[in-house]
Amino acid sequence: MPRIRTATLAIVCALACMNIAAAQAGPCSADIAQFEQAIRNSAGNPFAGLTAPQSVRAQIGWQPTPESMKKEQANLKARFSALMARAKRLDAKGDAKGCSAALNQAKRMYII
Repeated sequence: MPRIRTATLAIVCALACMNIAAAQAGPCSADIAQFEQAIRNSAGNPFAGLTAPQSVRAQIGWQPTPESMKKEQANLKARFSALMARAKRLDAKGDAKGCSAALNQAKRMYII
């Protein structure tokens, strides 16, 4: 009899924990998790990664230096990280529209 009570208690606790986790999830949590998983899955793909539009300077023939490329890559990573942080912050506040907008901007920056 005590084993049945223990098993029942364990099941009830597990179900309660699942409900708490679902209640804490924001309107974009699943989309954010899916995008982050897709990024992790693309780690071995040489064509995956951050991207940005070509600058006007590049269109007129300016050749970037290794230093300028590193600086731009760092700026791109910072902008992407800021967008993802903003999406998560808005998600935590329950702002579905703002979260979706920030997440979509981040998705446009990352080729998977």
